[in-house]
Amino acid sequence: MRLQLHWAQSCVVALGLSLSLVGAAHSQASSEAARPAFAIDVRAPAPIKSLLDRHLELRRYREVTDLDDTELARLIVMAERDVRELVGTLGYFDPKIVVRRDEATRASPLIVIEVEPGKLTQVSEVKIEFEGDVAQSADAEVTRQRDEIRAGWRLPIGQRFTQESWDQAKSTALRQLMARRYPVSRISYSLADIDAPNSRAGLGLKLDSGPPYRLGEMVVTGVERYDPVLVPRLARLPVGSIYDQEALVQAQLRLAGSGYFDSAFILLDTEGDPKAAPVQVTVREAPLHKLVLGLGVSTDSGARGSVEYRNNRVPVIGWRAVTKLQLERKSPFVETEWTAVPDADGWRWGVLARAERVDDGVLVTHGQKLRVGRTWVGDHIERNVYAQYERANVRAAAGAATAIPDNGDGTAISANYVWTGRYFDRMPYPTRGYGVGFELGGGLTLTGSRSPFQRTLVRWLGVRPLQSGRLQLRAEAGAVIAKSTANVPASQLFRTGGDTTVRGYGYREIGVERPGNVVGPGRYMAVGSVEWQQPIKRGGLATEWESAVFIDGGAVSDRIGGMKPVFGVGAGARWKSPLGPLQVDLAYGIQPKKFRLHFNLGVTF
Repeated sequence: MRLQLHWAQSCVVALGLSLSLVGAAHSQASSEAARPAFAIDVRAPAPIKSLLDRHLELRRYREVTDLDDTELARLIVMAERDVRELVGTLGYFDPKIVVRRDEATRASPLIVIEVEPGKLTQVSEVKIEFEGDVAQSADAEVTRQRDEIRAGWRLPIGQRFTQESWDQAKSTALRQLMARRYPVSRISYSLADIDAPNSRAGLGLKLDSGPPYRLGEMVVTGVERYDPVLVPRLARLPVGSIYDQEALVQAQLRLAGSGYFDSAFILLDTEGDPKAAPVQVTVREAPLHKLVLGLGVSTDSGARGSVEYRNNRVPVIGWRAVTKLQLERKSPFVETEWTAVPDADGWRWGVLARAERVDDGVLVTHGQKLRVGRTWVGDHIERNVYAQYERANVRAAAGAATAIPDNGDGTAISANYVWTGRYFDRMPYPTRGYGVGFELGGGLTLTGSRSPFQRTLVRWLGVRPLQSGRLQLRAEAGAVIAKSTANVPASQLFRTGGDTTVRGYGYREIGVERPGNVVGPGRYMAVGSVEWQQPIKRGGLATEWESAVFIDGGAVSDRIGGMKPVFGVGAGARWKSPLGPLQVDLAYGIQPKKFRLHFNLGVTF
């Protein structure tokens, strides 16, 4: 016996009954006290029994109380076909099915359904074909797209065939084709050729891509308060570019996350010319003025509270101004940042002024900075070019009246370039990928003798999947090149230790030892970490929790030859909270020989 299941066909079996039977069913259903006309006993393996208990058509007629023997016999015959169709959706196409009335039961009829499913049907052949532009184009990207659809087929040879897996495989293949170039793709033909006696399934699928689409002009609705150029410059969807569903999703996220709009929706008008399909953007503007209150906690700085005022359009210049005051025990600050609307190339001017107080328990640093520059933010890359004036006044935590030599007390001007690339599969919970960033700066100290200096910082974070869990690797290195007599401000120098660097040590506890048991900043730094993250499962399924074990190491010195790393080891838990990754770790600092609890919320790269 061979069956052919077409994608447009349904597996539902309609049971026909006489008009008197239907009328009796409606009449009897109105009586809550009526007893079932018959009982059903399904005798089958658990997955099949569960399926039949949920979907068996026969169950609908138990409320019909005036069934005679002829009508009940007719239901039994029709039920066998229904059971066969349902069992077939699980991949059993040659089952042994017995549907009978138990004659030993006299008070109320009992219908027994016995199912021996037989051998599972496996996929023996898969043939995926294309038609339309995707089949004719010689473009290398189109060829790659075809290859990726075939390679990513979700129901390969040797896998168990079920109706659900067949439907999902077809849908996935279609979505892959629609994701780029071909938004009006469709399934033009599909066939599951079932060889029931041999438990084999031959699959055929043909995808019609239709024409390739390119983006046309952007049609924006909902903009009243802000500059009309803001939406296309934030969305970054150039006219003439190939349709890419992910690009539209990222553009939508950029608009919604820009602070100018509470919501954004982007759709491609496929009714227009495929060579210039209009891009319809609907936004809902955020208020011009916004006040944000925040609360947080970490083991490095304890509890913190913040107040942020945002003005999305400063009069006359039209810039955005964000002013924030954050209060906490270790590092309170106040800052204001003003940014312009992006230009046609995506660059925006910005000005930042910040005053902060950093208390690490040994030294107290009062710092001020003024920064002017330009920023560019892309899908994966962020660039920042700026000039900066900064001043650091460093005193002992006990309140010494004079500055402590060689601890970062100074003033400087500098020019800086910052580049960051994020290539993770998803954020904020990556399962693979990497991020890399570097900072290059050069300037002149203004305290004491004026001396040039150069500063470099490189950081990297990699996430690599394993057979069990994944490995997270982190590295960071920095150097400041200057004369030994140069008074480089503390904000340009390095200290490490704490929740997001070397666990097992306090906030900025790792540095250069100075006279009087004072730990100060140094000119060279290196930090590394290896962490194994393992999903916590319940009932065989991954939960929102993960376990982690790790080893961190770091060193700070004024000389490369003086780098002496210290290490921390420990274990912790991760929770995918609605606010971002929540990290709780218990670490043991090998040098101080003591345990420390670390708590952090948010992404650290």
